[in-house]
Order: sequence, then C-alpha cells, then structure tokens
Amino acid sequence: MKASFTDQRRLLDLVDADLAVRQADHARRNPEQAARVKQLLAERATHSAELTRRLGTRDDAKTELSRIQSDVAVVVARTQRDNDRLASTSSVKDAQGLEHEIASLARRKSDLEDSELDVMERLETAEAAVAEQEALIASVNEEGARLSAEAKAAVADATSRHEAATRDRAAIASSLPADLVALYDTLAARGNGAGLLHRRTCGGCHMVLSGTDLNVVRAAAEDDVVMCPECGCILVRGEDSGL
Repeated sequence: MKASFTDQRRLLDLVDADLAVRQADHARRNPEQAARVKQLLAERATHSAELTRRLGTRDDAKTELSRIQSDVAVVVARTQRDNDRLASTSSVKDAQGLEHEIASLARRKSDLEDSELDVMERLETAEAAVAEQEALIASVNEEGARLSAEAKAAVADATSRHEAATRDRAAIASSLPADLVALYDTLAARGNGAGLLHRRTCGGCHMVLSGTDLNVVRAAAEDDVVMCPECGCILVRGEDSGL
C-alpha cells in the first residue's frame, strides 16, 4: 500500500485520538468511586441486618417491660381491693387471710419492681445500641450519597471527553485516505494500529528492530506503508527512526 509521508505521520494523531477515546470510555464506565460505593452497599446491608437484630432486642425488652408493668398494676389493684375488704370485715379469720394475701402481694410487687428495674436497664442499653447502629448507617448513607454524586459528575465529565475525542477521531480519520484508515482499523482491532519508529524501536510494541528488518524498512520508498515485523502495526518513519 502507498500513502504519503504526511498521511502516515497523521496516523500517530489517530493513535492518540483512539487512546483518548478508550481512556474516556473506561473512565465513564468505571468511575473511581464505584468500588467504594459497592463496598458501602455491602457494609450497609451488614449494618442493616445488625440494626434489625438490635431492634428485636429492644422490642423484646419493651414487651417484657410492658408485661411486668401490667402485672404490677394487677398486684396494686388486688392489694387495694384486699385493703378495702380488710377495713370493712369484722371476721378475724377473714382478716388474717386478707393480711396474709396482702403480704404475699407486697412480696410479689417487690419482685416485679426489681425485675422492672433490670428490664429498664436492659432497655436503655438496647436503645443506645439501636441509636449507635442508626448513626453508623446514616454515616454510611452520607458517604455513599457524596461518592455517588462525585461519580455522577465524573461520568458526565468522562462522557463529555469521550464525545469530544470521538469527534476528533472522526475528523482525523476523514482527512486520511480511506484505504489507509481501513488498514489501520484492522490492525488496531488486533492490537497496535500504528507506531512511530524511533531509534530503531517500534512505538507500538517497543521492540528494537534487527539489522535485517531495518534494512527492509530502509529500502522501502517514503510513501510505502511498512509494517513492524514484531507486532504488525504500521511503522511510521521519521527523522529519528535510526535508518
């Protein structure tokens, strides 16, 4: 294939444009915040499961406290009833029975109040644990929201750069011979499309050409399109090619 020296040199601009397109595309598909956001989602799931457990512990304590308080209310009501009956009875036997029951109710009330204090302490601890876990989840959500906003902005910027690089690439390609661009695209699809031959080194694969290979390149006309014997890319020659 033949192509002018100028057109071959312009292939390096196409290489740069393709690189810019790939980099922008990678940036928009893989914002640097994405890994941390994914990690935060996993952390939030773990923290939420722990919150559910702590809420269960708190609710169990509330239920137990409510039951104890209900039992205390029953004991108080029965004690009041027995006191009223004791005050109105004239039977010694009935009075003794009521006094015995009132004493039993007093012990029952004391035991219930001790249990109530214990449960209230456990409830206070459980509520503090719930509040701590909720604060942790709120912190994770805050960081996640901030990083998501940053990622959205980064994707928008990368998308803008990708669109600009794509336009630049199209402009460069349209200014070159179609057959040269087609060859470049075919080679680029497999690896390196073109590379500058600098000091006997291919800019595509960075391999130093042997003396025999250099002689072949040296013998080619300026408008001949030559390939790297190592990677197969188009070798773009210049003043510092070492020929």
